[in-house]
Amino acid sequence: MTPGLALFYGGMVPVRNVLTMMMQNIIPLGVITLTWVLVGYTLAFSNKGTSVFGEFDAWALINVDTPQFHTVAAGVTIPALAFVAYQMMFAIITPALITGATAGRLRFAGWTLFLTAFSILVYPQVARWLWHPKGWLVQLGAQDWAGGMVVHASAGAAAVAVLLVVGRRRGWPQLKTSPNNLPLMLVGAGILWFGWFGFNAGDGLQANAIAAQALVNTHVAGGAAMLTWLLVERLTSGYSTLVGAVSGAVAGLATITPCAGFVNTGSALIIGLIAGCVCCFAVRLKHLLHYDDALDVIAVHFVGGVTGSFLLGFFADSAVNPVSDDGLFAGGGGYLLWHQIVAIVCVVLFSFVVSWLIAALISRAIGLREPGPEQDSLDRVQQGQAGYSLGGITARPTTSGRGAGPGRQPAGAVPPPRHLVSAIVNTDRIDGLRDALLMAGARSLELMETTVYTGRVRTEVFRSDVRKLDFEDRLRVYAAVDDEHEEAVAAVLRRFGAEPDSIHRLEISP
Repeated sequence: MTPGLALFYGGMVPVRNVLTMMMQNIIPLGVITLTWVLVGYTLAFSNKGTSVFGEFDAWALINVDTPQFHTVAAGVTIPALAFVAYQMMFAIITPALITGATAGRLRFAGWTLFLTAFSILVYPQVARWLWHPKGWLVQLGAQDWAGGMVVHASAGAAAVAVLLVVGRRRGWPQLKTSPNNLPLMLVGAGILWFGWFGFNAGDGLQANAIAAQALVNTHVAGGAAMLTWLLVERLTSGYSTLVGAVSGAVAGLATITPCAGFVNTGSALIIGLIAGCVCCFAVRLKHLLHYDDALDVIAVHFVGGVTGSFLLGFFADSAVNPVSDDGLFAGGGGYLLWHQIVAIVCVVLFSFVVSWLIAALISRAIGLREPGPEQDSLDRVQQGQAGYSLGGITARPTTSGRGAGPGRQPAGAVPPPRHLVSAIVNTDRIDGLRDALLMAGARSLELMETTVYTGRVRTEVFRSDVRKLDFEDRLRVYAAVDDEHEEAVAAVLRRFGAEPDSIHRLEISP
């Protein structure tokens, strides 16, 4: 799921920040693997310790005792290291969710240090409170099947805290960036959706009827939320978009996460329908409250996780899972609902306060925010490279034209170029354009991406945010020619879509 999240977020950021976003998502696989093995696991799941903090008896996994709750049925015990590895994946992806909110602003060193501190000071404690039998919220009566509070609410609260420290992107809210690759986003979302089956269905530590119920609930809620998000999007903006479909699905998956093993299929359907509607409207909060959540992590993951944890107090059913208390609709009264509210408030406050302190200290010490100008091209600043080269340009030599083959004329027999012809073309057939220009007599070629003012306003929608654009992407071509071939080269440029008023000729100084 973590590489899936990298693709999901990476496809939605501007083209010059895609590698940086992916790096911010992949680095938790290294950092949190180490912190989890060294101290995270023992703080969260040690057999010793209190209801609030674990002890260091399993430090570095040197003396890992079989945890008390690994005996899941008569004669069936989960190996300790299998459980360590499974829980490590939850620990890794939780802070990675934050990067969607802070996209376009984080320094890599500061982010890496934040990951380290969060994975030691925040996540293990919340996991112990809700997933260890001794945890004080478990003892209270709160329930969280697979991370509505442990993962999504804690990450969402941390995202709010970090946003308060790093502030808005340069130019926001006037800033209107476009996703660089929505097909890439869809690939990431598909990986996330598939991975969510292990995320939710595996949390009971058994392959049984409850696991099957959790898997079906996960899929049903994701599909239902997708449809309600698309409906709301259509009614409010006039479009039903791919971004909306994927956002709705992820919102439904996040919302069903705390409920997956505790509710029946019909309840999962209703929860998904509610999730798509609530999270879609929650996207508008950032404009009302003026916080710059770049990829709507707060609206999708935070609101979704909190909503699902709250709805569990209504829909939980002990007929589905005997270890669950009954919710309000199953005749259990309001006890579970009250316990869920207490747990939500405690987790959110704890994660927010500690995350804010961590982020503020890092910001003072080494810096957490990239300066304004660097935000426009983080890949160049932090990676020293670009995510994409000019589409269609290949390294293979041309098979036609003046520059090809052993039969080319000697340099002295070819008149020197006298003019530089430039034009803006609208074509995806770059190889064909190259070969045609060389055949027409072009002596050298330069191609570059450019953005052209057209005066024609077009509408682009990104998560119900309607944008009016009057610039379009084009390709600028420079061709050096001699007097004899100038008109032939201009004719090729016109054939490949160059508008007459964009063709210019410059004299080449000797």
